[in-house]
Amino acid sequence: MVVINKIYTRTGDAGTTALGNGSRVEKHAARVAAYGTVDETNATLGLARLHAEGDMDEALARIQNDLFDLGADLCRPDMDEDANADYPPLRIAQSQVDRLEQEIDAMSKMLEPLRSFILPGGTPLAAHLHLCRTVSRRAERLATELATEASINPAAVKYLNRLSDWFFAAGRVANNGGKDDVLWVPGANR
Repeated sequence: MVVINKIYTRTGDAGTTALGNGSRVEKHAARVAAYGTVDETNATLGLARLHAEGDMDEALARIQNDLFDLGADLCRPDMDEDANADYPPLRIAQSQVDRLEQEIDAMSKMLEPLRSFILPGGTPLAAHLHLCRTVSRRAERLATELATEASINPAAVKYLNRLSDWFFAAGRVANNGGKDDVLWVPGANR
């Protein structure tokens, strides 16, 4: 468990930060950008939760916890060294991806098929979930970019890919089961 006694450490004053294995990298490194954007996704999710209740809020709370797991996964390089680590590194598991898929399927059963693309908006919760969707897509792009230069957990990329789909489906649920979705009208303002 993490113990934080002091908020500032001054160790990053020269523009570097520590990864999960103790090595230091530039704060603008691809790995830091990926897990930093996962953190940003989590922050936008915190805003969405201000408008959520019941089962939706419980699902969002699970995802927030998963996003900390994901950040821990991405900040730990050298998956090949996991077996030799002093303690088992936290990695996203396929079961977390599977749970998202099951929840997406359950939400999709409640929704009518789309006949148009939808615009982000509707209820405050739906609008915030669409923001979560776009930030999580950026996190996915950064994670897949990182994967071109370093070894990362394939389940982490899968999780991010499913997560944006989850936010899309949840946004439709939050819009009165899709009845209040804001539909795109191609060329409407020409």
